[in-house]
Amino acid sequence: MRTPHINRRNFIQRAGFAASCGLAGNLLAQIPGARPPACPTVAVLNPRHRVPVGMIIDDSTCLVNVNRFAAPQFAQVRGPDSVHARLPWREWPIEIPDAFVRKFGEWCAGQGVKGKYSIVPYPACVGRLDRTLPGWTQGELASSIQLVRTLMMPSWDIHPEMITHTRVIDTKTGHPYPEFTEAHMENWLWSKGRSIDELADYMAYALRILKNIGLPGEGITTPGGFGSAARPQLAQATLEAVRSVFGAEIPHYFRDVFAEGEKSVAPIVQNASGLDGPDPRCVVHTIACTGDWTGGWDCSVPGGADKFITADGRSGRMVDVINRGEPALMLAHWTGIYYNGQETGFKIFQEVVRRLHAHFDHLQWMKLSELARYWAAKELTQIEQTADRIRFQAPFACAEFTVRWQSASRPPLTLRSPQAVTALTEVTSALKLTPGTWCRDRDHVIACFALPKGKSELPIL
Repeated sequence: MRTPHINRRNFIQRAGFAASCGLAGNLLAQIPGARPPACPTVAVLNPRHRVPVGMIIDDSTCLVNVNRFAAPQFAQVRGPDSVHARLPWREWPIEIPDAFVRKFGEWCAGQGVKGKYSIVPYPACVGRLDRTLPGWTQGELASSIQLVRTLMMPSWDIHPEMITHTRVIDTKTGHPYPEFTEAHMENWLWSKGRSIDELADYMAYALRILKNIGLPGEGITTPGGFGSAARPQLAQATLEAVRSVFGAEIPHYFRDVFAEGEKSVAPIVQNASGLDGPDPRCVVHTIACTGDWTGGWDCSVPGGADKFITADGRSGRMVDVINRGEPALMLAHWTGIYYNGQETGFKIFQEVVRRLHAHFDHLQWMKLSELARYWAAKELTQIEQTADRIRFQAPFACAEFTVRWQSASRPPLTLRSPQAVTALTEVTSALKLTPGTWCRDRDHVIACFALPKGKSELPIL
């Protein structure tokens, strides 16, 4: 087995994380928190018994081509001999126009594509989206924000990718620190050794800018190596920051990519607590399963569609992950999707989507927040089967909860809760499952329904 890529872009200081957490030798140590007892006779399947897929767009924001401005800042830190200093960033456009955002968003909506779209709140220190962007009028900025709100948000989670994606901001002054060092860059060393409170304060600053412009969200994306050396702190800080600013019930974050190998890419539910009480909590770590093969953050030579899925649908990273039934989240960077107006990454992505739809009929496009909610319900709902019924104690509601159990009979199924009684309709196959339906699966029954928060039960005789 080949070693998978452990995380995204520039992974740094592996040993430092393990040592700081007292977890040497366990790089990806997590704090799962509370779990209910397992029910051996009832399996929670993927939503609608389909495979979740999604697209993760990094480095996007309103108007500003983030990496055109980020590259010289990275070069200032890394020096004149660095790869960043050799990038032809002066040739890149300063803007990724809203006309392209509209073109991309409308095409994705027509294909049913969902995912995550970053909005860097203070992109590369050019200007704050809740104040002004030098080089653009206030009307242009307002129109760009409105386009994200109306076109992108219905199908895409909006994440801050920290505050600037480059230099660290002093949250007391709102200005970047004057030092140009790796310890003062979000992508690199600043987060190492930070406490939960420090990280939560920094995340909340970014989230409040998005709140000020009417772009609510339930998650955070880490830029570069942010949080890689403070993973337990990152998870808890995300939980606290997202809940405090937006009141999100199930915060989530995107930190890692496993672009090869057999390591699971399923979401990781962390820091679960209070499952039986009025204020259940958890945070979900969502993971991408592909590299950025659409053009990269630096308009590099793309890997191409075949790395995701070949034309015959038989191989490629997406095929591997889909065939083992795990959520398959692709990664791309907005700079490479636009690719200096050539739209190289967009064309590759369009071909990937076409191939996925041509070769698979059991995919379900999901936003990261939808996937996070499903996985929280999957892992944290207490399920108990008796002779005549299945009981659920759910800390979180879930729209397309799907379960399977062994049964030779064909009983009418009705989901009962203190709030409602819902009859489930039989359908002829798992491909036809929608909330409120069930089907036979050899000697098993599969049921899909809207799981309510709290207690509910499904009589099975």
